[in-house]
Amino acid sequence: MCLAIPGRIESIQGDEQIRLTGKVNFGGILKEISLAYVPEAKVGDYVIVHVGFALSIVDEEEARKTFEDLKAMEELAGPQGDSA
Repeated sequence: MCLAIPGRIESIQGDEQIRLTGKVNFGGILKEISLAYVPEAKVGDYVIVHVGFALSIVDEEEARKTFEDLKAMEELAGPQGDSA
């Protein structure tokens, strides 16, 4: 199963769309992400990220709801990631 998760853009680098990247915060973990598919994104925006690429911009409420759903899934999986 593939999963795309939201993150908040902390900074943006690059001046050409194809080379546009940003530091994206995933609950305290910062990753360098390609912003080539969302050149209109700006610092503070939440983006949906899959395999290192921001695919779309989402509003903060939708990002918050996704974080809550992921946390609930983690709690259901148990301490070792088992679903039983």
